[in-house]
Amino acid sequence: MDAEAPTLLLDPGLTGQQARPVTGIDNGFLAGYRVRFDEAGPDGRLRTSTLLRYAQDVAWRHSEQLGFDREWYLARGLGWVVRAVELAVHEPIPIGHTLRVSTAVVGHRRIWARRLGECRLADGRPAATVTTDWVLLDARNRVVRIPADFGIAFTNPEVKSEILRVEARSGEATSEIERGVRPSDLDPLDHVNNAVYVDWLEEALEAAGWGAATEALPRTYRLEYLTSAARGDLVNVALWGDPSAWHASIRRPDGGQLVRAQGSTPG
Repeated sequence: MDAEAPTLLLDPGLTGQQARPVTGIDNGFLAGYRVRFDEAGPDGRLRTSTLLRYAQDVAWRHSEQLGFDREWYLARGLGWVVRAVELAVHEPIPIGHTLRVSTAVVGHRRIWARRLGECRLADGRPAATVTTDWVLLDARNRVVRIPADFGIAFTNPEVKSEILRVEARSGEATSEIERGVRPSDLDPLDHVNNAVYVDWLEEALEAAGWGAATEALPRTYRLEYLTSAARGDLVNVALWGDPSAWHASIRRPDGGQLVRAQGSTPG
């Protein structure tokens, strides 16, 4: 007897729709994202950093749907920034495929909130998950308490865990490269977008001869964002470890750390 064919998930469309992607969490949003030609690498697969771009975009769309658009934030001098992210890639994602990308706020503490993003293939298999910890800043870039309005619109439990962290490494690095911030690396806040750091990490892995770590499945990356690189900055990306379990530091030439990161692949 032939195996039962997988049930295809309906394309939610580019406009997206309200959804409840996480059991027990009463908020969420789902949209379709077709992998464009310019989002894929020479192997015809989606670049890892694009998954963070999808996760960030679908989170904003979810917020806008509930009335918290950019004008709302500008009027109050508030803005969310990413403090940490953990990305797990489970399946290859080919060019031209439409991913079903969902997001939900799954927990919060007094000054930060956690989102879970899922990217599923048409047959329902999870291709990637993105866990993102966000903090809310005021116009002076100070961390502020999350307004009560959010607890009503984004119903979610208070979590006992802490923001995702990455252990600092010291000593002589195994490999190191230097990069300059390009205008195309900057987002509307005039900061280097959080997804760009993943591109820099994978460039450093390639330069170290560890390119297999950027292609292995499954693979997991974790990044802790300490501060942002700015227009015109030079940065160094240092690596420790080996292709199956690596740590990295992205820092300014004076040693000021911007991002700490780690990654792992099956041994």
